[in-house]
Amino acid sequence: MKPELIAHFNHWRSHWVGSLLPRGYDPWLGGVALVLLSLGVVMVASASLGFAMQRGDGLYFFKRHLLYLGLSLALAAAVLRVPIAWWYRHSATLLLIAVLLLVAVLIPGIGREVNGSRRWIPLGPFTLQVGEFAKLAMVVFTAAYLQRRQLQLREQWQDFAKPLGILGVIAVLLLLQPDLGSAVVIAATVVVMLFLAGVRLWQFSLLVAAALAALAVLVVTSPYRAQRLVTYLDPWADQFNTGYQLIQSLIAFGRGGWFGVGLGNSVQKAFYLPEAHTDFIFAILAEELGWLGVIAVVALFCVLVERCFACARSAIQRQDWFAAFIAFGIGVLLAGQTFINIGVTAGLLPTKGLTLPLVSYGGSSLMVSCVMVALVLRLGAEMEQRAAAARQMRAERNGG
Repeated sequence: MKPELIAHFNHWRSHWVGSLLPRGYDPWLGGVALVLLSLGVVMVASASLGFAMQRGDGLYFFKRHLLYLGLSLALAAAVLRVPIAWWYRHSATLLLIAVLLLVAVLIPGIGREVNGSRRWIPLGPFTLQVGEFAKLAMVVFTAAYLQRRQLQLREQWQDFAKPLGILGVIAVLLLLQPDLGSAVVIAATVVVMLFLAGVRLWQFSLLVAAALAALAVLVVTSPYRAQRLVTYLDPWADQFNTGYQLIQSLIAFGRGGWFGVGLGNSVQKAFYLPEAHTDFIFAILAEELGWLGVIAVVALFCVLVERCFACARSAIQRQDWFAAFIAFGIGVLLAGQTFINIGVTAGLLPTKGLTLPLVSYGGSSLMVSCVMVALVLRLGAEMEQRAAAARQMRAERNGG
């Protein structure tokens, strides 16, 4: 190849690829996320086949998932171009929008009710699950708040109580939908972020005790939540009613064995397992890919979360607390939601309506998950660019 063509190609690559991905991005984080997204496309196509055939098109959910994926990648590309300082300046605005959406979804005529839950706002051909946006908004707002008030958290009760009060408002609005799963994930993430910020151990213990007490009250005072707990403890006691979904999920795990029945050969997705392509897609994955597939996917999520924590550690070393809190919060949130989803499908936790990040069918969850990953990529890239600039300045001074 002629030298001028090589130079032209390198210029084109640096211009266009650089316009999509900032320099210094974490290839492991981005690569693992793309692998999980690709796996999600395959599993949604497989798990949704039976339900899609009811609509007269076996690829109905697959096509919609590809559309959601395209929108999600476009949003991620946009986030990669947005400076982190923008998120800091607009953190309160994002939280206000989340609160307004959580209120709006409860208003008849605005929010859409499905299976007794009012969690979605129709937007033309799409629907927005407002709880997913609330997760992102709460992590960004809490990170910005801790950046400003980190030193006062230990000494002043009002500074410690403010984020908890806001968390309480968000949790109540989510429980009115009802969406206990999202409320639990957001609450756990905020509490862990407060612990990272340096709240006293007795304050942290008090928070955990209060959260467990509130969860117990919610279970005791809500018949259907109490029934879910009973079903979780003994699904076979009512195997054709409340325990049906969990039993079918366990059957999927059992049929998969070590190596699975083969991609596309699941039996449980043929109307035996409800929500096979959304909340219980991991059960279909276990049936088709076996325990080796399960271990591989869990390992991918472990790498994804570890890279978020690695970004947080790097930010702490540079005393960039806003970046540290965001990366750590996103890592905790993704880890918590993944743990709950897998735990529910494997019968380790009571049933919750939470998707598997980056894998399950669902436009809002997919978009927010991609935005979160892109946000951590942007954090790491900015820190690396600043470090590279500092090294260059030192080199210039030494050379001078």
